[in-house]
Amino acid sequence: MTATRQPSTYTTEAHPQSADPTAADSKEPALKIHPAADIFPMLSEDELLDLAESIKNEGLRKAIVLDSDGVLLDGRNRLAACEIAGVEPRFTTYTGDNPRAFILSSNVYRRHLSKGQQAMITAMACSVSGHSLRDLAKTHSLSRTRLSAANVVLAYSPDLAEQVRVGAFPLDAAYDIAREHKAKAAAFQEKRDRLSEQAPDLSQLVTEGHLTLDEAIATLEEREEDNRIRKQIADADELHLADGHTTPPLAQLAEQEAITWHQAHQRAKEFLAHRQDAIHHARQALERIAENWGVVQDLSARPNTAYVQEVTAGLSSAARALITNLNACS
Repeated sequence: MTATRQPSTYTTEAHPQSADPTAADSKEPALKIHPAADIFPMLSEDELLDLAESIKNEGLRKAIVLDSDGVLLDGRNRLAACEIAGVEPRFTTYTGDNPRAFILSSNVYRRHLSKGQQAMITAMACSVSGHSLRDLAKTHSLSRTRLSAANVVLAYSPDLAEQVRVGAFPLDAAYDIAREHKAKAAAFQEKRDRLSEQAPDLSQLVTEGHLTLDEAIATLEEREEDNRIRKQIADADELHLADGHTTPPLAQLAEQEAITWHQAHQRAKEFLAHRQDAIHHARQALERIAENWGVVQDLSARPNTAYVQEVTAGLSSAARALITNLNACS
């Protein structure tokens, strides 16, 4: 997968071999860093000095890996430490066909990376490589829960994602904040979608900056409430007419400004409430009649008897008329 080579001169964009401008022209161009490798944070200053001391005393144990074009894939910290220690670095060339996978497998388990950093760096690598989180989690034995959390932070709190990457902020805390941002973003998008679907004119005003999103939603809700009120008035007018009433419809009175729409709505609610009460009472009365219909039939079967006369003698004229009508119907 790698073949050893030894460039005669070297430098990197981040860690030039010399700050002397007169020497710059004599050196080869700065080593480029592969984007996936650049995601991994450098060691702290103290850790880098420790690594430099180790390399100075024991030599560079692991070669710095470049691709066939001289792009650095692995070993930024080792290269910087060699520079500090004054040790000539050793290079090797990667000969495989998946440099991103090589970079991840070489770096994601480094001891100085927390689990949160590992997850965030992998999520960042996924965002530029096109690999799925599921595949990366399986390949690198990472927690899918952590990877999913890192992906949410990366999408909704990129500033915090960078802090997690360098180890300055814990992933769990960043995820809690990012979830709030995600919820707000979802609510915002829901409002935009609602406007686009139900009120394109208001959506256009928001786009043009004449209304804020919340102002447009408030206007839409006022429209919806007005439509709801007018529908309730129309429903009441329809029942009013169907029940045989001949007074002018409430909507007509409101349109003629004989009453306000608010007054029409109030009367509609009162009519519907009274109508429902009347229906309820009528049903109760008919149920009571049905329960005692046998008594009416018994009276009807023995007209003009002493029994019937005694029963009807204690009744009101309305009750006696009812019996007469019921007998006639039966």
